[in-house]
Amino acid sequence: MNITDIHVVYFSATYTTRTIVREIAKAIGGNIIEHDITNALPESEIRLSGDNSMLIVGAPVYVGRIPEAAAEALKMVHGNNTPAVAVCVYGNRDYDDALLEIKDTLNGNGFHTFAAGAFIGRHCIFPKVAEGRPDAADLEKAAAFGKRCAQLLADAAGTDALGNPEVKGNRPYREAHKVPMCPTGDKNTCTKCMTCVRLCPAGAISESDPCSTDTSKCIACGRCVVVCPHGSRAIYLPAYAEAAAKFTAAFSARREPETFF
Repeated sequence: MNITDIHVVYFSATYTTRTIVREIAKAIGGNIIEHDITNALPESEIRLSGDNSMLIVGAPVYVGRIPEAAAEALKMVHGNNTPAVAVCVYGNRDYDDALLEIKDTLNGNGFHTFAAGAFIGRHCIFPKVAEGRPDAADLEKAAAFGKRCAQLLADAAGTDALGNPEVKGNRPYREAHKVPMCPTGDKNTCTKCMTCVRLCPAGAISESDPCSTDTSKCIACGRCVVVCPHGSRAIYLPAYAEAAAKFTAAFSARREPETFF
């Protein structure tokens, strides 16, 4: 197969998923077209029908599933027996059913998922877990994964000649749960620059009170914490320190990416 156009669709609140899928796409090689679905649904349906196109989809794992907003956006991405790669990025605990969820969604939308990978990024709620990841070793593995994908595509006479890998996960998927911990701003350090308001994927922060968070909307993605230029946003709940200590103790042992072909 001669793939010239690589469409990369990603939901990446703290930019770790974006880092991974970009590395994979770069290693495959070709004209890379990015579709960032973090802050909004695509303006129109994304349809891939040419013989020279492929798709890479990347999403984070929140409590074992992909974000609801990502799942909704992926409904607007369609192929025509188009080769696809499914990627999830998780915070070193587990990816549970998320990778299977992406693969099932793609296969149901006209894609042929011939490769899949679960990679690790810094945990968005407990950032001491997998701190600094993806690191250089992770990026090397992402590039190696991309090169393997490129070779499989080059060796295949057509999409039907590509494999259909089994990935980890269960059906029905685990029930989606919200994390009961939402970041807020510190009124002493917040300058009301509105960066968090502008970049919150869930629209959970208002211009009138950027230190507050609408807990009914917040998806605990951690973007506001990462993008705040003054370090004002964090989780200030009394129970957070104890929860962070327990989670860090349980899930700090380094996990490595897993790939499926």
